[in-house]
Amino acid sequence: MKKEEIIEYIRKHPLAKVKLAVTDIDGILRGKYISVEKFLSVAESNFGFCDVVFGWDCNDVAYDNAKVTGWHSGYPDASAQLDLSTFRKIPWEDNVPFFLGDFTDNNGQAAAHCPRQLLRKIKQQAEQQGYKAYFSQEFEWFNFRETPQTVQDKAFRNMEPLTPGMFGYSILRTTLENTYFSQLFELMKNFNIPLEGLHTETGPGVYEAAITYSDILEAADRAVLFKTGVKEIAYKHGIMATFMAKISENLPGCGGHVHQSIWDGEGKKNLFYEEKAGDKISAFMKSYTAGQLHCLPYILPMYAPTINSYKRLVEGAWAPTTLTWAKDNRTVALRALPASNKSTRLETRVMGSDCNPYLAMAACLASGLYGVKKGLTLQEATSGNGYRDYSHGTLPGNLFDATAKMKTSDLAKELFGEKFVEHFCITREWEWRQYSKAVTDWEMKRYFEII
Repeated sequence: MKKEEIIEYIRKHPLAKVKLAVTDIDGILRGKYISVEKFLSVAESNFGFCDVVFGWDCNDVAYDNAKVTGWHSGYPDASAQLDLSTFRKIPWEDNVPFFLGDFTDNNGQAAAHCPRQLLRKIKQQAEQQGYKAYFSQEFEWFNFRETPQTVQDKAFRNMEPLTPGMFGYSILRTTLENTYFSQLFELMKNFNIPLEGLHTETGPGVYEAAITYSDILEAADRAVLFKTGVKEIAYKHGIMATFMAKISENLPGCGGHVHQSIWDGEGKKNLFYEEKAGDKISAFMKSYTAGQLHCLPYILPMYAPTINSYKRLVEGAWAPTTLTWAKDNRTVALRALPASNKSTRLETRVMGSDCNPYLAMAACLASGLYGVKKGLTLQEATSGNGYRDYSHGTLPGNLFDATAKMKTSDLAKELFGEKFVEHFCITREWEWRQYSKAVTDWEMKRYFEII
């Protein structure tokens, strides 16, 4: 719909309200309803949104180390803009109109700490170089027959999975919970988030969905809205969905793999594909892949942003631990999938379902094009087990080490800007501090009686 058509549609909408949301540093949607009158007054200008969304963590606890905002600034309203191109109708909420917004600074420029604005910047840089990026993300997640109240009452223990046992790609289990399963597919399509596939994954109550590819910014919008949309649809069925990277040490983790291809400026030629090459992989794709491998250790928190992320990145759990690539190999960090001009792509397998899609996709594109710009040479492909067959190093093993590496990296600052890197690393340091002072169940079970 054109801008004028959107405004007229909302002006006449019987619900007389609009839902809007922005994304915080963790990729969590923070939003509110506004009246039609308020929407009409801000549709083509700025509006205020409390900047505390960049001054607290995922549990709404205020950072004590942030510079962007805090008690020192009084948590004022930040300037935000609605992106009318993100217009959607929420089908599970009486088709209420919905928009995403971006943050700007006091001069009307993109806010350096805003994840969506960072991806915009990286996308624009790619387009200025004559490239068009098409991306998509796939998610695995657990579903429990619980409510927010019951999981609190149970202290997050002994929760009831939607279905028992391990049954990946099960036709039976999709029939068992067909109303919920079918609504995920149909309502997401109506919400302008088309899915290429949806199936059960191995693990009790685990589903996996692959979102249809699109322009990179639209792909990240779809990914962020998919996660929240799944949770909202699940609520209506008495189900809780979680996108934690690792729910149990005894079960596989949940991936959030990003698929990507780079095309020429007109979107006609897939620059990853080379018909004459024996492996069908172009020199461009090899440099792009080399760039991601080179940058990975310095920007890992953008793929793995939580304490829990690193519980997934362990050997033999369908998640990578080494700086490796290969053709169609699920044990490596980067899985090349050469086939045809239409479908040749790279799958970055490092990120879990807990990632912020804006940051993960910005990291993929920026680091890949860094490799192209520098003409980096791609290392030899892994021929077997990526957990054992490697020679170029491993990924940092926890959020503390990964953040320390990013914080001191000139490369990260070159790719994303010093202001973003500073704020993002401050928030990851905070996350580690909160974890470090917590007494866990593991400690109680291990030490309570024995020590």
